[in-house]
Amino acid sequence: MKRETRYAKSDGVSVAYQVVGDGPHDLILVPGFVSHVEVAWEQPRLAHFLSRLASFSRLIVFDKRGSGMSDPVDSPPSMDQRMDDIRAVMDAADSRRGTLFGISEGGTLSMLFAYKHPERARALVLYGSWARRLPGPDYPYGPSAEQLEDTIVGMDRAWASGTWWDGGRPSPADDAQHRAWWARYLRMAASPAMAQNAIRMNMRMDIRDLLPMIEQPTLILHRAGDTWIEVGHARYLAEHLPRARYVELPGTDHRPWLGDVDAIADEVEIFVTGRKSRPRRRTNLGMDALSRREREVALLASRGETASEIAGQLGVSKRTVESHLVNVYEKLEIGSKTELVRRAAEFGI
Repeated sequence: MKRETRYAKSDGVSVAYQVVGDGPHDLILVPGFVSHVEVAWEQPRLAHFLSRLASFSRLIVFDKRGSGMSDPVDSPPSMDQRMDDIRAVMDAADSRRGTLFGISEGGTLSMLFAYKHPERARALVLYGSWARRLPGPDYPYGPSAEQLEDTIVGMDRAWASGTWWDGGRPSPADDAQHRAWWARYLRMAASPAMAQNAIRMNMRMDIRDLLPMIEQPTLILHRAGDTWIEVGHARYLAEHLPRARYVELPGTDHRPWLGDVDAIADEVEIFVTGRKSRPRRRTNLGMDALSRREREVALLASRGETASEIAGQLGVSKRTVESHLVNVYEKLEIGSKTELVRRAAEFGI
């Protein structure tokens, strides 16, 4: 899909954004604590996730100030500044009113924006989000401040090698190749100190008193075993947002592009458009569903070859190999190269 990075002005700050797709409904993706609108497309799984969203919407993605390709700032921006960034991006993209799709802390920000600017928010989609980050009175969800601080201190490892995430609990889909990209993505998105301070700022947030006053239709999506934001946060939102629809999905990955991406995209598409444009082809799975080239890539990958090595042997680009691997993983219903190697005999390769 064609994409071009542009800049919106928010109180003198340049905020990077992209518009992808030309669907009839504007979908504004509000990212988690850090992002990078260009490096995101380098990861095939994340590119697939974004492409699915753009297939039925006019998808607007952006980097918050202090993150990615937007202007750096001296300290984490306030929620008012972040809300103004959303407004500025919508104005620059000629989006009068749209659905906000908030991921993790982006969901909390989206709820605040919908409350303060109801004329701009048609609806909300919240994935892996929360109204309060830490436990409190009548709110037993989340780690203690001390536990979260211990996790934050260890975040330097993510910026160095990509091995830190979800409090140090690795994802089955987070293989060595993905970890290398993830570390680069984080380094390009923000400095460790900026990200750490952003999470510390989130620790102080509590918007529970606003939930009954958020009147937009809201789709809440959460994976039951999410290891970063426990599912109790989502269940609380579902009970206290007046027009909420709650869908609890299987899985443990907090990052939405890992695991069953299409399960998330399908729910968003139905919510935004009222229908699903293409059925999920569950009958077109397994080794028989692989093309000849996908079989070749799967065979070499199952032997431990890297994407670069496979590309050299087949005379194609590394990016082409990575795209083939995304298709292989989806058709074989696996999450990583590690699982492909482990189950090679089962697949007959």
